[in-house]
Amino acid sequence: MIKIRENKPKTGSSQSITGFGPSRHHNLLWFGSLMVIACFFIAVTPASAGTKYMAGSPELSAYIDGTNELSPGDTVSLNVVIENKGVNQFKFVQSGIMDRDDLPNTAKFLTVALNVGDAPLIVKSDPQMLGDVKGSTTATAVFNIKVRADAPAGTYDLPLTLDYTYMYEADQYGFDTIEYLYKVKTETVSLPITIKPEVKLAVVSVETTQLNVGTEGYINLTVRNIGHESGKKAVLKISRNGNSPIIPTQSSVYIGDFPEGETVTTQFKASISSDAQAQTYPLDILVNYENYEGDQVNSDIETIGVPVGQKIEFAVTSDAAEVSPGQKKVIKVTFKNIGGATVYNAQARISAVDPFTSNDDTAFLGTLAPGETGEAAYEVSVDSTATLKEYGLDSEIQYRDALDNSLISDTLKIRVNVVKNTGGIAGILSNPLALGIIAVGIIIIGILVYLRKKKNM
Repeated sequence: MIKIRENKPKTGSSQSITGFGPSRHHNLLWFGSLMVIACFFIAVTPASAGTKYMAGSPELSAYIDGTNELSPGDTVSLNVVIENKGVNQFKFVQSGIMDRDDLPNTAKFLTVALNVGDAPLIVKSDPQMLGDVKGSTTATAVFNIKVRADAPAGTYDLPLTLDYTYMYEADQYGFDTIEYLYKVKTETVSLPITIKPEVKLAVVSVETTQLNVGTEGYINLTVRNIGHESGKKAVLKISRNGNSPIIPTQSSVYIGDFPEGETVTTQFKASISSDAQAQTYPLDILVNYENYEGDQVNSDIETIGVPVGQKIEFAVTSDAAEVSPGQKKVIKVTFKNIGGATVYNAQARISAVDPFTSNDDTAFLGTLAPGETGEAAYEVSVDSTATLKEYGLDSEIQYRDALDNSLISDTLKIRVNVVKNTGGIAGILSNPLALGIIAVGIIIIGILVYLRKKKNM
């Protein structure tokens, strides 16, 4: 119990009538005149009246402003409204009573604290100080809470502790003193909340097939329903996470009923941007299902990591070919698959530019697994005025991936050295003009031999 005594200054004063004048008769006459004037003011001035409440106290209750339905994993702010329904039952108004500074039904210095009880959640806020709450008014406290991800569905009561002080009595002494008597009170009210049953995904495994940079492949997911809801007509979906290079091309699979604790394995198709790297990238998954109320809802999004393999690449591993000005020659080029996946029906094509020409610019390489090589042969002609130096002919490989998508490699350079004709048999045989002269000579010799034989017959 708290006692507070209040003293108010007196409004009147008295003074001895001695000393009003040298004559007692004069003093009596002066005193009589003052009494007449005082009686006149008392008659025309009404006595001041005060108010006193004989009974009353705070009556506090609380409720959540907004929905009290939460989902597992939610982090929310609860707006808790505290209402004071306390009334003052008996009121007296009369002269001589001093007005009280506080009313019995005012909850002073109100502090509220939210506790979890047996609810599967965490309160992240400290107790809130709301000050004085008068009768027929409200105050609001905000508490940040997090529902545990594995919270079972059901209704829970959150204990809300209310600490406050109120004036239960005020005693007046005389006309200028009041003694206030206060009590400190602690009470607890319950706030009901409901945790809804939901399907919640847990990823058991993530496997990929032929999922490489710049290609299309498969993502194999095994997921389990660890929630407390059995979803009906469930559809498992994947979606791109921000700017992730994993772009789903087949993004949903129907799985039907998805009971609590059930595990399912599904396969999705996705492509990978050509500018990605061989590493793990994020992918979002969720399940759309029919809940216990018959509504179609989505589960919370789960983000998983998906490994992406090395880009399919090729390299020219053969040495530079050598040709001479004016020569037509078959050059051989070796291509190697230095990427992370097998290619199918590969064909290597060259682009012959001045001083080269070719009527045979495509060679079939077939199937090349990572690390395997294939040889291509091209017949090229070199202009007789070609400068002696090393040239680079552009080439590219067209192929199909494991999902039969047609793709084209980056440009490769085939090195060709144009060198001086070395002469000799090899030089002659490699010179088209010399070969032409030899051919004409052989024909002439053949004709002469034929004519001589005919003449001798």
